[in-house]
Amino acid sequence: MIHAIKGMRDILPPETALWRRLEDQAREVFRLYGFGEIRTPVLESTELFSRAVGAETDIVGKEMFTFQDRDDSSLSLRPEATASVVRAYVEHRLWERPGLTRLYYQGPMFRRERPQKGRYRQFSQIGAEVLGSGEPGVDYELLEMLSLLIARCGVRAELRLNSIGCPADRGRYHQALRAALEPVIGGMCADCQRRMHTNPLRILDCKVPADQPIIAALPTIEEFLDAPCREHFAELRRLLDAGGIAYELAPRLVRGLDYYNRTAFEFVSGALGAQNALLGGGRYDGLARALGAPASPASIDQAIGFALGEDRWILAMQADAGATGEEPLDVCVIPVGAAMTAPALALARQVRAAGFAAIVGDGARKLGKQLEIAAREGARFAVLVGEQEAVQGRLILRDLAAGEQREIPAVQLAEHLAPAREVAR
Repeated sequence: MIHAIKGMRDILPPETALWRRLEDQAREVFRLYGFGEIRTPVLESTELFSRAVGAETDIVGKEMFTFQDRDDSSLSLRPEATASVVRAYVEHRLWERPGLTRLYYQGPMFRRERPQKGRYRQFSQIGAEVLGSGEPGVDYELLEMLSLLIARCGVRAELRLNSIGCPADRGRYHQALRAALEPVIGGMCADCQRRMHTNPLRILDCKVPADQPIIAALPTIEEFLDAPCREHFAELRRLLDAGGIAYELAPRLVRGLDYYNRTAFEFVSGALGAQNALLGGGRYDGLARALGAPASPASIDQAIGFALGEDRWILAMQADAGATGEEPLDVCVIPVGAAMTAPALALARQVRAAGFAAIVGDGARKLGKQLEIAAREGARFAVLVGEQEAVQGRLILRDLAAGEQREIPAVQLAEHLAPAREVAR
């Protein structure tokens, strides 16, 4: 027997219905805020991610699926989508279109990390990017949009917010971190010891329990923000307060990718355990220029976005909203005898044309067995199509939950199905 590759999985019904529900809700919310869909390749030049995400990040250094192509070029399966979206933004000169560039995406990403609940080596993300403005109002509207999506999905989540400043701010902060870490770094994990020299900001994202007391005593970035970054963050907070969106300041929140600056945020869910981040994002001014966009006007190079992992979001939907993915099946049309298969199929077509979900039984099976299968399939009703009833233009409608049945005119079937379906839902 051949099995799925480690860390990759099949998603089966009824769970797939939850995925579709999330994706449909996301598309509708994005539409309300003026976003258009972008679809980028799953395979990109490795250089794109080393330049955009950061060569010293765990994603590029440890987790990407990378291989040499036949022409010796290095290719990688995308580990995230923001770099691809910005590459497309630059390549197709989307800044020349009027207004802001608002794009959303949905699709598979790939990281070779240790599989665990809610984390897989092939995983699906939904995300959105707004390119062309550095105004705090753009940051606010993205967070408002996410709050709406969370509410529509019945998920409970809390917004955690920070500013990680501009590159100059972080340069000063890096020096302060290294100075504070120098006496204690020998007692921290190997990753933190490496990050102290490559990117000490990433130490704040360490999850090793033994390192947390040391991290808690480190200076925060707030005192190193310059005046423009302070004002940007203060204005975003004012807008959130005015919009009634609750948030918690998280001075040690950093994003795991090198391109982030200024606004950094995540929504966390109590339904997800220790790894509680439901989604995350932030501002990444400067990435478009790093990938070839012109230097002016400055707005070309200003952007903010987020990504959510569908696997983890589905877990939250199941925990918070009691979502099961089960979709109602209105009726099973049962041919009483193989000779009634054609009339049963015709009736099923009519039922579906009226908007009801229907399956057709197997006329070669005994009636009792067909009724048993219909109940197991979750059908609300069974409609029996017998030879005598067909001649008379009548049907037997059986309520599988109540165990009751009645004879009705065939032309009135939809009228009898509709009220019961509304009650069931």
